[in-house]
Amino acid sequence: MWLNRLLVVLIVLALSSAAEAQQPTRTPRVAYLTGTPLSAMTDRTEAFRQGLRELGHVEGKNIVIEWRSPEGKPDRMPTLAAELVRLKVDVIVTAGGGATRSAKEATSTIPIVMAQDEDPVGNGFVASLARPGGNITGLSQLSPELRGKRLEILKESGP
Repeated sequence: MWLNRLLVVLIVLALSSAAEAQQPTRTPRVAYLTGTPLSAMTDRTEAFRQGLRELGHVEGKNIVIEWRSPEGKPDRMPTLAAELVRLKVDVIVTAGGGATRSAKEATSTIPIVMAQDEDPVGNGFVASLARPGGNITGLSQLSPELRGKRLEILKESGP
């Protein structure tokens, strides 16, 4: 759950910086792009909505969320990312490497927040974990830079 909260905070920060340049009457638009069928993500999407609600953002009231999935057809991902860019969303949240790659190829100006990526540096999404650069930020649980440290902790914790 803490990962969802951190992700929501990143999104709100991205929205707040985008909102400063916008007219106050425009409702912020968040895009959620994933390779997983949306019907299989009900727990995750509800946690996402709940995190936004806790920060005062209610879908359909003061924020619009554009949910997109290729529904088992990964070759549709670039088309979906381009569609989100045409909709002029304020931030794109991506779940998975395919979604992040498609979003990155579709825009270099709209902020992209990765919900998860195994190796954002190795995949070419960010320059480094410390200084991502560009328009992409987010979460990485399995970064190669941490594998050695995780193994060290594991060895110390058991016989």
